[in-house]
Amino acid sequence: MPAIILGVLFLVWFLNSVRILNEYERAVIFRLGRVLPAPKGPGLIFVLWPIDRAVVVSLRLVVLDVPPQDVITKDNVSAKVNAVVYFKVMDPIRSLVEVQNFQFATSQMAQTTLRSVLGEMDLDELLMQREKINEKLQTLLDHLTDPWGIKVTGVAVKDVDISDDLRKAMARQAEAERERRAKVIAAEGEFQAAAKLCDAARLMQETPMALQLRYLQTLIEIGAKNNTTTVFPVPIDLLDAFKSMAQRK
Repeated sequence: MPAIILGVLFLVWFLNSVRILNEYERAVIFRLGRVLPAPKGPGLIFVLWPIDRAVVVSLRLVVLDVPPQDVITKDNVSAKVNAVVYFKVMDPIRSLVEVQNFQFATSQMAQTTLRSVLGEMDLDELLMQREKINEKLQTLLDHLTDPWGIKVTGVAVKDVDISDDLRKAMARQAEAERERRAKVIAAEGEFQAAAKLCDAARLMQETPMALQLRYLQTLIEIGAKNNTTTVFPVPIDLLDAFKSMAQRK
């Protein structure tokens, strides 16, 4: 009878001392309240129950959704911004010893950092420089969570929500900007055309025969079309003669 009792006790102790961990899991062992220098796992591990207490930590990548944050940008524009943070545990021991709940702590740190970083930027930067903002957020979060054994692998700003009035104002601003660019392009085209005409006039002034050839080419282009236009060629020299007579009078 004592042997049976001992056998049952040994079986209970053995079952409570054996753990099977998955490939992505590690067990941090606390022996009489003190943590062992290295985690155990994966696979079959042995824990000296009840002296040892094992806390299993997952090493898989965690996707953390940061809830929408009320942000006031540098140019005093109110917006709601949410983001997503990708992180993983690199040191299971520090993730348990240095912080009470590393997932909750990372979430709170991400919210605080998001509001702080976006509050230093204008609305245009927030809308147009997403990659720069993501890199800055990742660098700051990785630096802040490094003492906890956490590695932040990526941060992405998902959505920027602004008021309807601000959207309409931005649409009017964009439309005005497009009209301004269209007018500038048209003015530049007129300037270039005028410059080319001036160059052509100077060239024809240096070579009078070029004007006569251009005149004949215009006649050919008009005559090639099926129309009822009647053209009466007037020699340029005849006009010069009338001009000279008018000047003498």
